[in-house]
Amino acid sequence: MIRYARPGRPLLQDLYARHNARSPAELRSRIWEAASTPNGVLGLKHGIVEPAFTTTLDAFREIDGHDGTRPGIWANTIPNGRHIFMTRRNKVRLAVSWWKAIQSQEWHRLHGVPPQAIDLADRYAPGPIDQLMSESVMREAAIQEFFAQGKIVPFNVVYEDFVSGYEQTVFDILSWLGLESAATTVAPPAYERLSDAVSEDWVEQFRHDKQAGWKYRAW
Repeated sequence: MIRYARPGRPLLQDLYARHNARSPAELRSRIWEAASTPNGVLGLKHGIVEPAFTTTLDAFREIDGHDGTRPGIWANTIPNGRHIFMTRRNKVRLAVSWWKAIQSQEWHRLHGVPPQAIDLADRYAPGPIDQLMSESVMREAAIQEFFAQGKIVPFNVVYEDFVSGYEQTVFDILSWLGLESAATTVAPPAYERLSDAVSEDWVEQFRHDKQAGWKYRAW
């Protein structure tokens, strides 16, 4: 797994120390070894958050063989990559979910685990939700810019479709990757959905607060 640098410690130095590497080529080899499964496949969940993303690329820039572009540096470090881009259509619900997780500190809940007993009734805040909605849009724009620069065509997964067609989405991804799936059994989701009555109440409040005073409301 690629971790971002801790404050005050250069990422490149951190990577070399963690992987006990002495040269750029050795560092790349150690990253492949540490992050790959026995069949040689390396899977990485990643997003663009600055300045961490640029700092990461600056570390990878030291490895010879890239073309100097950001996608080129990335591909040189993690070659033969295929990109799966996950998005959510309803950015209001995304931001509400994000703010709710920040307040509760419950980011995931394993299937069958009861909800936390936390009263979030007074934690609604339109300002932070609005900022998180804008932040999600900007992060997606940054990813799309990265794809455009590298002429990368990702496999797109839409959250709303994934939730309603979980198993089919997994098979579609396997097919896109060129992997055999005829004998594959898709396990049920490991996590519970966290949306609840509080989420719905905040969505309703925010859509009215956001459009207050608008001559033409959208929703």
